[in-house]
Amino acid sequence: MTLEGKDADTELDSLFIQESEEEYRNPTEVKMSQIVLPCHANHCGELSAGQLLKWMDSTACLSAERHAGCSCITACVDDIHFEHTIDVGKVVNIIAKVNRAFISSMEVGILVTCEDLYTDRQWKVCHAFATFVTRRTEAGKVQLKQVIPRTQMEQMEYSLAAERRRMRLIHAEIITDLLSSSTAQLGTSCRRKQHQDAVPAEKTRVESVELVLPPHANHQVSTFGGQIMAWMENVATIAASRLCNAHPTLRTIDMFHFRGPSHIGDRLVLKAIVNNSFKHSMEVGVCAEAYQGGEPLRHINSAFMTFEVLDGDRKPCTLPRIRPAPVDGKRRYQEAIARKKIRLDRKYIMSCKQTEVPLSVPWDPSNQMYLSYNNVSALKLMDTRNNWVLTSEKNKVRLYTLEENHMLFFKVEMHVSVPAEQTFHLLSDLRRRKEWDRHYEECEVINQADEDDTLYRVATPSVSKGSRGQDFILLASRRKPCDARDPYLIALRSVTLPTHPPTKDYTRGEVLCAGFSIWEESSFLTKITYYNQATPGVLPYISTDIAGLSSSFYSAFSACSHFLEANKDSLAALQPSAL
Repeated sequence: MTLEGKDADTELDSLFIQESEEEYRNPTEVKMSQIVLPCHANHCGELSAGQLLKWMDSTACLSAERHAGCSCITACVDDIHFEHTIDVGKVVNIIAKVNRAFISSMEVGILVTCEDLYTDRQWKVCHAFATFVTRRTEAGKVQLKQVIPRTQMEQMEYSLAAERRRMRLIHAEIITDLLSSSTAQLGTSCRRKQHQDAVPAEKTRVESVELVLPPHANHQVSTFGGQIMAWMENVATIAASRLCNAHPTLRTIDMFHFRGPSHIGDRLVLKAIVNNSFKHSMEVGVCAEAYQGGEPLRHINSAFMTFEVLDGDRKPCTLPRIRPAPVDGKRRYQEAIARKKIRLDRKYIMSCKQTEVPLSVPWDPSNQMYLSYNNVSALKLMDTRNNWVLTSEKNKVRLYTLEENHMLFFKVEMHVSVPAEQTFHLLSDLRRRKEWDRHYEECEVINQADEDDTLYRVATPSVSKGSRGQDFILLASRRKPCDARDPYLIALRSVTLPTHPPTKDYTRGEVLCAGFSIWEESSFLTKITYYNQATPGVLPYISTDIAGLSSSFYSAFSACSHFLEANKDSLAALQPSAL
């Protein structure tokens, strides 16, 4: 059986391809297979996205409960991109498993594929990450046991889960800030010339009420999260249809975040409206509120869904323009433009293969969160690789290389008698790297974006007579460990800044992925691993080491060890000003 689709060979897909599957199966893994029947489909003969969301939520919940050993509730579902529709008669295969458990919450990875029983073909429909929390028991709050990754893929997802959790925790605050700054810049967009054929946004408004009955509840007698998502998708589809007078196809859903529970007997009020339409897509805002009797409405959930209308060749059609209503309508209109930019940044930075994107990505505050995630995730992926080849060793400083997909990676590994936290603080400040690394001739801070992300300009000397030196614009992202199973991380990658274009004095170099992984092995023994994905800008500095013609790597990291030893008692290393 083959797995087809444009991203079928990505690392995220391989999340569920187990090594030695016959010998080992993840204990939290749950599989569901469903034949798509007419009762599951819309009038186009395609599986309803709402029905698919119900199946995904159910499968993920069973996986979470298998790990927790108690009842669990859907807290949120990350952004979902639906790559394909599913026709009646096809088989939907869903696999879910727990990637990582925190104190009382856990991340569950979900992969959805479609199978054609007549051609023996299978292709990816979507992947998603859902967060579940445990329900309180009579004994009190349940503390989850740790997930123990066994394979390289499990270790990778375990490590990345911490970074995704960090994004979820700051997601709402950052999106609010980005919308505020973006809508201020877009303030004139609503004052452009109105088109006579523009559809009033109020025409697309939908309000529907659902009575929560026992069939809509889960085994905990709460409204099934998947059912709420399905109802929301239903009203959003109606709103989208009113704009285009055709059947729309759901493409993406921004994060679902459940803000409160719903129970049997609740009246669920679902509201949707088209916020804005673009050339080939439209954004629909949808919310769910609940009440019983005369009580005030309780906010249960809200989301933004993006729809397209496809022609007979499955190509997106051009959509009518929208005319926003005054005040709130104009605000939603402007915010939709800002969210579209955010989605494009996120998709470009986080969803593309590394081989398909330029080495340097433009940095600005609107994509900082996603660039930081990509930066740290790329280093974590390198840290989980296990097929390194030892190339050289001198006085317990080891140089390893790895060739994969026509790319060269290298890492240097050593131990130092310095506490891990102090090592992390000392190596985090790239301005001090020239004290031990002769390749760092100059280093200046361009922008301290926040506590964890800093932009630097680094200048390096020429490697041969008559040639110019290189300079790099680097984003440095640092992370402290979530628990003892995580290292300290300092991730580096090139970005571009309009304020710092290339100059005639230097050749602009680029770094795709580099950085330090710092593991605490005891109170006073730390393992340091430096990683680098070799690029044309980096190769001249390390090619002779990789070829075995020199051991300059040893000199550099021996100097690093002496630097750390000499500064381990420095109070400045633990002060924010030294970072």
